[in-house]
Amino acid sequence: MRGGGLLVAGTTSDAGKSVVTAGICRWLVRKGLKVAPFKGQNMSLNSFVTREGAEIGRAQAMQAQAARVEPTALMNPVLLKPGSDRSSQVVLMGKPVGELSARGYHGGRQKELFEPVMACLEELRSTYDAVICEGAGSPAEINLRRTDIVNMGIARAAKLPVVVVGDIDRGGVFAQFFGTTALLSPEDQALVAGYLVNKFRGDVSLLEPGLDMLHGLTGRRTFGVLPYAHGLGIDEEDGMGVPPGRAKSRPWGRVSLRGTVRESVVAPPVGADVLRVAVCAVPLMSNFTDVDALAAEPGVVVRFVDRPEELVDADLVVVPGTRGTVKALAWLRERGLADALARRAAEGRPVLGVCGGFQVLGERIEDEVESRAGVVDGLGLLPVRVRFEAGKTLARPVGEALGERVEGYEIHHGVADVRGGEPFLDGCRVGSVWGTHWHGSLESDGFRRAFLREVAAAAGRRFVPAPDTSFGALREEQLDRLGDLIEEHADTDALLRLIEEGAPAGLPFVPPGAP
Repeated sequence: MRGGGLLVAGTTSDAGKSVVTAGICRWLVRKGLKVAPFKGQNMSLNSFVTREGAEIGRAQAMQAQAARVEPTALMNPVLLKPGSDRSSQVVLMGKPVGELSARGYHGGRQKELFEPVMACLEELRSTYDAVICEGAGSPAEINLRRTDIVNMGIARAAKLPVVVVGDIDRGGVFAQFFGTTALLSPEDQALVAGYLVNKFRGDVSLLEPGLDMLHGLTGRRTFGVLPYAHGLGIDEEDGMGVPPGRAKSRPWGRVSLRGTVRESVVAPPVGADVLRVAVCAVPLMSNFTDVDALAAEPGVVVRFVDRPEELVDADLVVVPGTRGTVKALAWLRERGLADALARRAAEGRPVLGVCGGFQVLGERIEDEVESRAGVVDGLGLLPVRVRFEAGKTLARPVGEALGERVEGYEIHHGVADVRGGEPFLDGCRVGSVWGTHWHGSLESDGFRRAFLREVAAAAGRRFVPAPDTSFGALREEQLDRLGDLIEEHADTDALLRLIEEGAPAGLPFVPPGAP
């Protein structure tokens, strides 16, 4: 087989398209096929840098790992990085090409991108046995269909079969499947092969009568019912909606985005104490996946916060990356978090700033690019001055810190002029305050353990990092779990036929009637 393909669409955002795509990739690669993921257009603040220095959505990098291939810009040719409710930076083939309003993008620019998106898909299909494409939002966003380059637009152009994923945990999944299909044009309906139920809890036999009725109403079958899988530690698409109070623990015990649990520790600590990490939930938070490696450690509790009193019992506070550095700085001051961070620094209690979080900890920010706010005073906790430049730094640096090898990746417009302190990666350290532009550094196991020992010592905690926690191995374990979900709960023979044979031959759509 060469050039097979499938589009995994969803009834809604967060229906599970990303993880289902990753699961199909892992299942296929375990069968010995050469597989690649693809998403023509992604909107996300969680991004990654490929080895050739291209910025793509982090979900596609995760899916590439599921497929056991190196991620490239071909897998996500268009990335939109929101800067506000109405505008986004457009990243084309891994490089920023401008800032556009939603109206400007959908009004014309998106049409221009259709050809390069299709060229990337065709190049992947000429190289791989199968390309598993992920849609965005819902294919039934009829107001955007004319300029669609990620859902039915590419499915029709590439003659891809489409499987629609629905999240039954939200309720109303039958209406979602039916309504999604009904709103499509007959030409688009002809490509929809069927459905995949996601996040089911309970006895599948109770669901089967509904699936039979759905088949009668739409003429389309259901390819599987995937059970609700607790604690999948998989990179999430976006951080814009992460609410304060969300907690993280080891990947197999992670609390849902919609959870109200404030803390969760699944594995007990190795030492006598747990270590509490508070992450400031800044506006336009980007790459909040940086703290996943901390959450993977036994005895480390990670929670997102937005009030100064929530920093009181934290042993480490992380100020994460953000697409709006000046906006985040103002937010920290408005919330009283800036004063709380200053008190922590004065008391010698650990603070870590990453990328935009590193920049706000400095003395001054000069920004005529992102916010166009000009010169703004930072929090003054690190001897650093930052100037934003039009060009974006995209890199995969390797270095050493605390006597350990560190790998990371950089995605930023700000250039830091470090004027003192102890060198720390590309940034610096002053007392208990640390700052760096490097995302992903905590995924380096030896460095993470050394860093946590420093934090525990400064916090006076009898915490001992587990000597054998491998973040890479944990991630592989989770990707295998996704492959298992597909293999055990989906009709893989039927899915494989779809991928090999292409789009269905025009299934009819039956209007609603009495079941």
